[in-house]
Amino acid sequence: MTDVLDIVRDLVAQASSIAVLTGAGVSAESGVATFRDPDGLWARFSPRELASMDGFLANPERVREWYDYRRQIIASVEPNDGHRALAALERRRGSSVTIVTQNVDRLHQRAGSVNVLEVHGNIIENRCNDCGRICLTDDITCTHCGGMMRPNVVWFGEELPRDVFARAEQACRECDVMLVVGTSAEVYPAAGLPATAANYGAVVVEINPNPTALSHQAHHIVRAPSAVALPQILKETT
Repeated sequence: MTDVLDIVRDLVAQASSIAVLTGAGVSAESGVATFRDPDGLWARFSPRELASMDGFLANPERVREWYDYRRQIIASVEPNDGHRALAALERRRGSSVTIVTQNVDRLHQRAGSVNVLEVHGNIIENRCNDCGRICLTDDITCTHCGGMMRPNVVWFGEELPRDVFARAEQACRECDVMLVVGTSAEVYPAAGLPATAANYGAVVVEINPNPTALSHQAHHIVRAPSAVALPQILKETT
């Protein structure tokens, strides 16, 4: 693995713009349960009951309780070395580094990353289902319009936030190197971002201990957990 680490380290060091797509595997290394693994959350809970508008309208109290449970889990864990390595890279390289994350836990921000695009929203905030007002309180109804408050995440059957995803696509079109870290590359439209980057000339690097749907398209593959690989890849970049 040393050879590919050296290659990727040089690519990152020479890149003028870097995009990073992160998925559930990055958070799993901090202790946040994934959804799509055989023993993941969707094996134990129904996604249509807990992560859809129909499920929310049918039983909003149950959905809120489940998201409160997930918030408690997230509050009990810490960013890992992979999160911290990306944050350190951004501190050195500034706005040339864009993190596009499918994760909703805000561990990137807790590690110190600033330029983070949350294409699936985040679990920390709540949003009014009617007027779109966002808040951090546990209000059940919106204090502005009286609508129902819900977690500020993208549920099944919903579109990704258009402005956020447009910025993610732009980052992928403009980057020289794209790191795809800890994602199964199966959830679209986010899973299509590496192809966008490659089509515009970027070198795509997959960092994942397991083969994924992206593996046959990646230019370079690092078969290691992100908390192991990212500190080694990013430690000497400038």
